[in-house]
Amino acid sequence: MVEELAQADDAVAACVNAAAWALAEHELIAALDAAHRLEQRLAAVKLALIRELDARGTARAQGASSTPVWLRDRLRLTVPTARRLVDLAAALDTGNPGVRHALASADITLDQARVIADTVDTVQATAGAEAADKAIGVLVHWAGQFDPVLLRKLSTRILDHVAPDIADAAAAAALQAEAARAARDRHLTISEQTGGRLRLSGTLDAEAAGLLRAAIDPLSAPAGSDDTRTPGQRRHDALADVCRLTLRTGELPEHGGDSAQIVVTTSYDGLARQLQNGTLDTGLPFGAGALDTGLHLGAGTLDTGLHLGAGTLDTGLQLTPETVRRLACDATILPAVLAGAGQPLDVGRQRRLITGPLRRALVLRDRGCAFPGCDRPPRWCDAHHIHHWADGGQTSLDNAVLLCGHHHRHLHHSDWTVHLASDGHPEFIPPAWLNPEQVPRRNHYHRRT
Repeated sequence: MVEELAQADDAVAACVNAAAWALAEHELIAALDAAHRLEQRLAAVKLALIRELDARGTARAQGASSTPVWLRDRLRLTVPTARRLVDLAAALDTGNPGVRHALASADITLDQARVIADTVDTVQATAGAEAADKAIGVLVHWAGQFDPVLLRKLSTRILDHVAPDIADAAAAAALQAEAARAARDRHLTISEQTGGRLRLSGTLDAEAAGLLRAAIDPLSAPAGSDDTRTPGQRRHDALADVCRLTLRTGELPEHGGDSAQIVVTTSYDGLARQLQNGTLDTGLPFGAGALDTGLHLGAGTLDTGLHLGAGTLDTGLQLTPETVRRLACDATILPAVLAGAGQPLDVGRQRRLITGPLRRALVLRDRGCAFPGCDRPPRWCDAHHIHHWADGGQTSLDNAVLLCGHHHRHLHHSDWTVHLASDGHPEFIPPAWLNPEQVPRRNHYHRRT
């Protein structure tokens, strides 16, 4: 299969460089049809490969928390896209060979296959295998005429064509199946953009949609006749207000419900220069994390005399000096001295558990789960002792790494090892069976400073 796919890849590569402008119009249309047909057949092959990898447990064996997460890292897909591929591959493998054959024959598209597989599952559960087989024939025929959106609308009345005697009773079951699909497909994607902005996209099920509407609709109404915000801007501001109200309840899980904290960072070299120039009081207590009010860190002055510059959240997003100063009105100011390479050097007294100032230092360094390919943020992570506490390891920054729950367990029960590299950041050594050269790997999902 690998050799045959390589040959197909060579043939497609030759077409990429071909001069489309030289083709007659009928040849362009024929080439488009052929390319589309090939795309669907390759999708069928891809689904078969994904199904086999998922069944073998390859993703977890290689350290990923699930097959969709492994596909995201391997194929550079989004997790929702990868999850839909895994679900469709399983559906076509276990109960819809006719749909799989139609896709492999390029009689339907990948999106149409999702619609048909969902519909056939419903028919199978409500009317039996014979009606399901009839439904495949009808839906494949319809797929030759209708796009996936219209096909899904038509599919809601498929029983009128294949099992009219139970169509009415099955309508209620179809509604339940749709609710189950909505629950399965629910997701929210948060994508980082330039300038510290986030792009939100996703699909809410009916219940969550109702909750969101109930929460933001009252807050997104115009504030008056002079409110010049667009509807989209008002909804944005309403969502931010809901988040602020939630944080003030103090009832969120650990790491998620603390009041705002500003970690003021400066380089060790810069601090030393200021000490030499007499800017700071020589009695600055580094270990306790206290700051002299003469320390200059950037533009903007608080009422304490402390000067603040741009800030960085634990998610890696950067804030303007103005935003930092506004948050500082209701925040704890946590000074942290950084080494020249950005490694936290001293953020307070040492504790037995990795909490408080030591955990904040760990968050500053790792920015999230440090395991290669993981994008989970700090609030989802545990602090792991590199040299285990039970074996005499110390609770210190040099002996700690931030890991999400899955990768924390994986590291304890696998042949992966972790150490700090010469620059003070964690590196992971894969087992020899996965990488015979055991080349160290790093996490590249989290922004480094």
